[in-house]
Amino acid sequence: MKIMFLNKAPKAIYDVAEIEKLLNSYASPGTRVEVSFPDDFEGSRVEQVLGDQMMLNGLDHIMEAPAIIRKIVWAAENGYDAVIQSNTFDPGVDGARLCVSIPVIGPFRTTIHAVATLVDRIGIIVPLASHIPYTWRLLRTMGMDGFVTGIKTLGVYGPGLKQRRREITEKTAGLVRALVDETGAQGVLPLGGALIPYVVDPAEVQKMTNVQVFNTKAISIRFAEMCVALGLSHSQLTYPRGKLAYQDFLSKV
Repeated sequence: MKIMFLNKAPKAIYDVAEIEKLLNSYASPGTRVEVSFPDDFEGSRVEQVLGDQMMLNGLDHIMEAPAIIRKIVWAAENGYDAVIQSNTFDPGVDGARLCVSIPVIGPFRTTIHAVATLVDRIGIIVPLASHIPYTWRLLRTMGMDGFVTGIKTLGVYGPGLKQRRREITEKTAGLVRALVDETGAQGVLPLGGALIPYVVDPAEVQKMTNVQVFNTKAISIRFAEMCVALGLSHSQLTYPRGKLAYQDFLSKV
């Protein structure tokens, strides 16, 4: 089984080999998870500019969606069994499902539904304050806002994250405890994969707090494996598809 783990931006801000090794550690024997990137596009600098301002608010994901969709169409034509969007806010996932029949997995939607089978009240952690209204909008779109007791922010983003691992781990543990004590959360879903699990191991935070902290990457990979193994994918009644080829996404009228 071959799964594409698709970055949302054209350039890596992490060690690709190291992250690919981590992702494959979550997979079953016989599954290969390959990190990939969309082609560069006009406007790709928006993410960097907003990130430098600590103001990531979802606009970068809107800008990135066409390039993400185009790459997923390419993946479907080049032997991949499934595609997982690496970003935990699921950019481009719904659009890509209108184009291809292979499973296209969004970590946010996948993980929150898994969490909702195990707990009744969910707390969420996001990297920046600007992510909070964006996250609530996504939750309302999914119909999952009623399960969420609160959203708290780490206030962390940018370079040098690995050097701050202990600091970010301690801060994450504090937010987990606060979500339980202040909002009544029974489990915590951390968004922002560049922080958790790429820098902070959610299993370590779970041990520190005795609260379930869910790994969006691991759950998404295992769910993608299940879909492929059982022949499951998004319904064509939900996502009706026309007949499109990769070349259609490169051509102009």
